[in-house]
Amino acid sequence: MIQDIAPKKMRNEHTPTPPKEDSRIMIFYHNEILCHIEEEKINYPLYRELKQERTAVFGKELIYLFAIDDITYYLYQISDGLTFGNYAYEKMRRIRTTAPMDELFAGMSAYHLHCWYSANRYCGRCGKEVVLDEKERMLRCPGCGNMIFPRINPVVIVGVYHGDQIIFTKYAGSGHKNYAMIAGFVEFGETLEETVQREVFEEVGIRIKNLQYYKSQPWGLSGSVLMGFFAEADGDLTIKRQEDELAEAFWIKREDIVLDWENISLTIDMMRVFRDKELV
Repeated sequence: MIQDIAPKKMRNEHTPTPPKEDSRIMIFYHNEILCHIEEEKINYPLYRELKQERTAVFGKELIYLFAIDDITYYLYQISDGLTFGNYAYEKMRRIRTTAPMDELFAGMSAYHLHCWYSANRYCGRCGKEVVLDEKERMLRCPGCGNMIFPRINPVVIVGVYHGDQIIFTKYAGSGHKNYAMIAGFVEFGETLEETVQREVFEEVGIRIKNLQYYKSQPWGLSGSVLMGFFAEADGDLTIKRQEDELAEAFWIKREDIVLDWENISLTIDMMRVFRDKELV
């Protein structure tokens, strides 16, 4: 999956230091990322290259994000669509097929933080412009002291199975064309188990039993942490598709599962372990 970058390791603690010459600079414009992709290998602008174009102010326009091993990554917050060298803006969906995995993971994680910083320029309590905190990854209001931390949306993904069959879905009105599993955001006041039961019944009208947690995954495109579960269908197996949410919903046998798209997501990993009888 996208976070599987071992032996490299992401260090996401907030330890801002001045950028190095080879630090990666993450620049976004209209929700696209500035990069260079050649033969599916992705590269981001380097700090030494940015310095030739503009004088970036560390701590204001240039924000420390994280490190992967010894490489540090920074967000350059601008709004004018800066381009230079052989870099161009690419849609975030485009980079999903690129390599190496650590740079792909960096791009997705940087996008998560970019969206959070962009959406929180002013205090939601008193309206004053917020400032970067020096000790934590946090935005602080100098007026009322309001503290704003990165938003992480909890999402469940559910593999509903019966014998050697599992339910596949396809979202309605979405640019995502690949098959998926039942999924949804955790609502206020819900446990994860309640969310799983609700989402399955809402989307396909099926009751479940024998709920089993599988694994989790950070997913920067939606600012989420995804939590995967498998559950056995209980009772009537007739699918009653929620038409405004799903374009398709159907049972598929293990031997008919074909996974011919990128293997970076928890959804694909869950499809694979079911197909290969590694879990259920």
